[in-house]
Amino acid sequence: QLQLVESGGGLVQPGGSLRLSCAASGFNLDHYAIGWFRQAPGAEREGVSCISGSDGSTNYADYVKGRFTISRDNAKNTVLLQMNSLKPEDTAIYYCAVAVGCSTWPNEYPYWGQGTQVTVSS
Repeated sequence: QLQLVESGGGLVQPGGSLRLSCAASGFNLDHYAIGWFRQAPGAEREGVSCISGSDGSTNYADYVKGRFTISRDNAKNTVLLQMNSLKPEDTAIYYCAVAVGCSTWPNEYPYWGQGTQVTVSS
């Protein structure tokens, strides 16, 4: 059974860092694109970053570029999202999702994890 489980969220002060993990079971992550999305209260779900399964290429939303880094740990069948220089506006539930290829559209991702809460506050 295909499953994605996020972890690593929590409360952090502005300027701090967190590392989110997306652990997969039931399939090999490195064959697929893995996207990270986030959703703040009352807001639409928005794309954060994606890593391709075909060549490992990565892309980032402008609002996280230079602060977030996505990577794979194939040995653990996990995708990581390192988040540095966090801002209060980064507060949201963060989700990972799997698709055939990277896309900014959530509807392109058929499988999702349950999400992990990230709160950036002093």
